[in-house]
Amino acid sequence: MRKLKLGVMISGGGTNLQALIDACASPDFPAEINVVVSNRPGAFGLERAQKAGIQSVCIDHTEFPDRETFEASIHDCLKKHNVELVCLAGFMRILNASFVGRWKDRMINVHPSLLPSYKGLHTHARAIEDGVRFGGCTIHFVRPEMDDGPIIMQAAVPIEPDDTEDSLAEKILAYEHVMYPAAVRLIAEGKVRVSGRKCAFKDVVIGKTGLISPPQP
Repeated sequence: MRKLKLGVMISGGGTNLQALIDACASPDFPAEINVVVSNRPGAFGLERAQKAGIQSVCIDHTEFPDRETFEASIHDCLKKHNVELVCLAGFMRILNASFVGRWKDRMINVHPSLLPSYKGLHTHARAIEDGVRFGGCTIHFVRPEMDDGPIIMQAAVPIEPDDTEDSLAEKILAYEHVMYPAAVRLIAEGKVRVSGRKCAFKDVVIGKTGLISPPQP
């Protein structure tokens, strides 16, 4: 089986990276991680990669005079490792349009909200403050605008009355860990592609059951 070659970009603990590492360990998973790139030297995700025997590279953004040269170094690293799909997994740097353009339709991201709602930071706290009934997460192809791009997959997670920012984040993160490998599989198997501003699917069953919160008898 030919496997899609991934480059995973991180800034921190790398729990979504670990979900991808675990998925790629299965012989029938149609992708493999060629390199993990962190912009922070102390990111625990680098240890996760090393433990799994995956090439890891730290490209510290503080060592570059500007964003352009920093991103050029990342691009060269990804190309050196023959990366075909870039997976942003907690990479906490805004990327220039030029870098995003080089990887158009070949770079995906996970965001902890139901996009296009709650772009940016503090998504869970903002959702709780607004009293919305559902939080969630989104896997999407990356575009130059922040937290924008064709949506591949989403999960809606009910917000309970006693949820805190931390408890909601923990619940939603569990869905991210399931969805990220699933989204990569769809791409690797050719079951999703970008069509304009949306994703088009092939041989994928889309659920028809809605959710109500609070639930009704």
